Amino acid sequence: MDDILAASRAQKLDLQLSKLGPFFRITARGSETGRELGRFEGMIRVWAGGRILHLDSIRLRRETLGMEKSIFGIGVFIGAVAIRYGFDCGCRKAELLAINDSDLYHSKLVRFYTRLGFKAVHEVTGSTMGDLAHMLVWGGVGTRMDADIDELLVKWCSRFKCRE
Repeated sequence: MDDILAASRAQKLDLQLSKLGPFFRITARGSETGRELGRFEGMIRVWAGGRILHLDSIRLRRETLGMEKSIFGIGVFIGAVAIRYGFDCGCRKAELLAINDSDLYHSKLVRFYTRLGFKAVHEVTGSTMGDLAHMLVWGGVGTRMDADIDELLVKWCSRFKCRE
């Protein structure tokens, strides 16, 4: 976690992790302005197969598009803190829904999460009874994606100057 926080500070980002029971929030602020640039929310779910890192929502401000760091750059830092937190809590798997608000944005989200290391496991369309549970949990339709937390950490370790 220290490597991720140090790398974010080098990019003039302050990341803060807040926890309340199984819920967590990661907030990114500009070091120079103190303005919130983005936030990530999720929870640690205890399931029959073990703990699961449930990545619920990420919100990034549009103004970050004009910054030196891209909107996805800030998202990678916030996401890295979430993945590391899940690892520290004993999670082996991370799960998310690439929401389908529009075809163009949805395809970009799926490509982005695939590049990060997530794999599509289910297309939630709302057309079957089986989708009802997904829609209640995730609040919409889209592509359900999972990732192995150990694999994500190995893949992205060098991005944050990890020494392991």
